[in-house]
Amino acid sequence: MVKEPGAGASPLLVLHKVAEILDCFSVEEPEPTLQQIIRKTGLPSSTCQRLVQNMLREGFLDRDGDRYRIGIGLVRWATPGTFGLDVVRLVKPVLQQLRDETGETACLYVRDGAFRTIVAVAETRHVVMRPFMVGMVMPLHAGAPGKIFLAFDPGAWDALDEHGLEGFTPDTPVSLETLREQAAVAREQGYFAAFGERNQDVGSISAPVFDHAGRLACAVGLGFPTQRIGPADVERLGPVVARAGLEASRALGYDPGQARV
Repeated sequence: MVKEPGAGASPLLVLHKVAEILDCFSVEEPEPTLQQIIRKTGLPSSTCQRLVQNMLREGFLDRDGDRYRIGIGLVRWATPGTFGLDVVRLVKPVLQQLRDETGETACLYVRDGAFRTIVAVAETRHVVMRPFMVGMVMPLHAGAPGKIFLAFDPGAWDALDEHGLEGFTPDTPVSLETLREQAAVAREQGYFAAFGERNQDVGSISAPVFDHAGRLACAVGLGFPTQRIGPADVERLGPVVARAGLEASRALGYDPGQARV
């Protein structure tokens, strides 16, 4: 970390000042001048100028005339962290439409090893509901979204350990053979429905979301109490979820005519 020459400032103090400078950049004001940065931060003029120059050299900032903007280096470093946020932003309208069309909670899932995590939710307006919240982590082998990852993401199988397939209910699949059969059904249908696999009174229907390169990016799906939605509703709701998956894929740049990876 660059320190101010001769100032003896600790790295933490310098980081705080750098953060104050970065806070001067926003969507509304993406290119402030040095004087605007000085006024907004309240830093001494000489201190602010030295830090801005150091940030220019390190790629944190770029300069165009007397105005500054976030540097391409900082944008490059931030890209891996913002990719997931971009997916959520692009797919969220599809989730909301799926919720409005079906009346049930719509969720977006990503895979992390042998688990799936909810990264976006459009919550049902029904009084009777099961809670689905952003950040919830669930095992891959139980529930419909996991079958989508197993059907379309070869890496998902590498993460599974048959000895770790916990049986949460009598309907939880606890063998790789059963999971392979379910994954085959999901590939053939383009969606999958599961009832009571993780919680006895919860069901789910899920479909794949592909990225611009034809790779599985995430899974979209409905979650609901089984007292309201049952197996007899799958023929009606399954194609609706599959269409939502296709719309979400198109939002990520997927061309249905291209070969999937």
